[in-house]
Amino acid sequence: MGRIHLFEFEDQKWFPTFLRNYATDFLQFLSNKAKMYKPIIPILEKGLQKTRTNQIIDLGSGGGGGLIWLNSELKKSIPDLKIVLTDFYPNIPAFTFTKNQADNFDFVETSVDARNVPEELKGLRTQFLSLHHFKPKDAKLILQNAVNSNSSIAIFEAQERSLPSILAMLFSPISVLLTTPFIRPFKIGRIVFTYLIPIVPLVVLWDGIVSSLRTYSVKEMNKLVEDLNGKDNYEWEIDRVKSGPGVVLYLLGTKRE
Repeated sequence: MGRIHLFEFEDQKWFPTFLRNYATDFLQFLSNKAKMYKPIIPILEKGLQKTRTNQIIDLGSGGGGGLIWLNSELKKSIPDLKIVLTDFYPNIPAFTFTKNQADNFDFVETSVDARNVPEELKGLRTQFLSLHHFKPKDAKLILQNAVNSNSSIAIFEAQERSLPSILAMLFSPISVLLTTPFIRPFKIGRIVFTYLIPIVPLVVLWDGIVSSLRTYSVKEMNKLVEDLNGKDNYEWEIDRVKSGPGVVLYLLGTKRE
């Protein structure tokens, strides 16, 4: 199946910020509770070690992804770990909530473009569930910007372009309905637009299916790297790992010694 770049509601400038936040809050909650990123802890540890840094600069953070749980695990081996959340559309309430969970979180309030990251943001760049939002030209710009700034980068996608992944997305509205009362910070609007006016479940359903159709395969991520200037100055690891019934596709690029 070829990659299909349909639109996602979360990407649209006209899409109401509060609805975008409700959707990304759900993804954050699910990622942490399901511990879907458990298999990639060694990959993150390797990236931080090779980069000789204790700081993660997370790009396209959305609602914070699975970083609350990941942080608790990573701190066991990296006690001085620091994580900075950023996004093109910053979800400030979610960022604040995440920061309140642990004293080593921080965030950037202003918009940060993953294709042109401010030079002062130093550390291992990460992306969780966000590379598929970018068309190939822009995805290459993200990687090229990392190479140009001598920054390591680790990218993770917890879905793939396959029939099982798409079928799994069909059940996402049920997950939204079951988990919404437990998502924090609590917002009455989240209840209204989940149960009374069920926009959030429908948005999560559509965006989830489209995310699968947009996801880059291992072969396609290798192709993105092949076209980079200065790619040979980096070591690239691109693969997939099992995560429960699903998979996590990943790319790790670290500067050669």
